[in-house]
Amino acid sequence: MNYGLYLSASGVLTNMYRQDVFANNLANVNTPGFKPDLPTVRQRDPESVEDNLFGQRHDLLDRLGGGALAGRQWINFSPGSLLQTGGPLDAALVEKNQFFVVAQRDEKSGETLIRLTRDGRLGMNADGELIQMVSGARVLDENDQPIHLNTERPARIDRAGRLIQDGEPVGKVQIARVEDPQTLTKLGQNLLGFADGQDTRAQDGEATIRPGYQEASGVEPVQTLMSLVDATKAITANANLIRYHDMLMDKAVNVLGRVTA
Repeated sequence: MNYGLYLSASGVLTNMYRQDVFANNLANVNTPGFKPDLPTVRQRDPESVEDNLFGQRHDLLDRLGGGALAGRQWINFSPGSLLQTGGPLDAALVEKNQFFVVAQRDEKSGETLIRLTRDGRLGMNADGELIQMVSGARVLDENDQPIHLNTERPARIDRAGRLIQDGEPVGKVQIARVEDPQTLTKLGQNLLGFADGQDTRAQDGEATIRPGYQEASGVEPVQTLMSLVDATKAITANANLIRYHDMLMDKAVNVLGRVTA
């Protein structure tokens, strides 16, 4: 096989993966509470090491390495800046390991599942339930129950997460704390689930929020755009190397082969 061809192909594939991640981050630069993904790339072992072919080692090829593979994808949970909206049910969290708790119905199984989110764009549905506006998932109180509001009365949220109607608290939003947010996985609609299926949240009854604010996206647009351009250039460079290897093989077969014949 042409070892260089495979190494160049691994460069194309891993940088296409990086390009996809950065493009998705950039697409969510204006999504409140969005947390950007951080792609990583790891070195692939040489073929003799990967396949345990220790009796067939080739020093030159082993020194070239085995190319690259996509590594673990991380999420940057650093808090975003706060944007004042004045919305009575808008709320922003201020610590990176705090989350709103919502209940989402699984369309396939019909089961109601616990989800977490940093997106504090809250509202009320036709049944008077407090929901996350993007997904429609019901926001839960400290007893994991939906919060019911009077649809005929204005409602607001205070710094303690309490829902106020007619000057009286009618419910309190549950704020959960996850000590290691990297155990969470993205599910779409700005929702997060538990990667291993185990509920690792703990209630933070003393948490305070910023009512009338939204947490901005954590995406830094200029830096992300530069990373996207860098990944695109790397794809082009590796694709050119594939083309050069193809030209060399063509010469070896059709020119050198004819001369030696």
